[in-house]
Amino acid sequence: MGEALRTFPRRSIAADGRRPAAVLIAIVEQDGQQGIWLTERSPSLRAHAGQFALPGGKLDPGEDAIAAALRELHEELGVLLPDSAVLGLLDDYPTRSGYIMTPVVAWAENSPVPIPDPAEVAVLHWIPMSELDVEPRFTDIPGSDNPAIKLPLLGGHLHAPTAAILYQFREVVLRHRHTRVDHYDQPRFAWE
Repeated sequence: MGEALRTFPRRSIAADGRRPAAVLIAIVEQDGQQGIWLTERSPSLRAHAGQFALPGGKLDPGEDAIAAALRELHEELGVLLPDSAVLGLLDDYPTRSGYIMTPVVAWAENSPVPIPDPAEVAVLHWIPMSELDVEPRFTDIPGSDNPAIKLPLLGGHLHAPTAAILYQFREVVLRHRHTRVDHYDQPRFAWE
């Protein structure tokens, strides 16, 4: 996995007035399988309440994407990882809600026991890699020239930006294909 990320020619996007943010794809082992954590955001949050998301948030002053992603993982799930756990970064993803998200991929070893903060996380899901290796679906969005991406997961569909980031993770890390996703759009509810 680390080699696939080291050889990936990552693209960064200038903020241009958008707020920098980071999300963490934590690869964990559970019951002899590798997978990732995905959260359902608390319904009491001001923004994107109840949506599926990777642990993450905006960068604090003086932070880079790696520091922010690791801090957010600790704040949201109570899991503390060192900088050395980071395997690499995926492409920046511009959101319709005004952020530039930098996905950070880290190895979390033997599934540390997460303790979700109920103020931020309503439900924590563990998704095996085999379930992430699914074909995306694309839909048209009124007012956009680009298709919106969604992934069939958790008995429904996961939408962008998280779906776009996890699709790139699948392509780069699981399939060793240099695939871009920043052109995939998001459904209207994800903008608001």
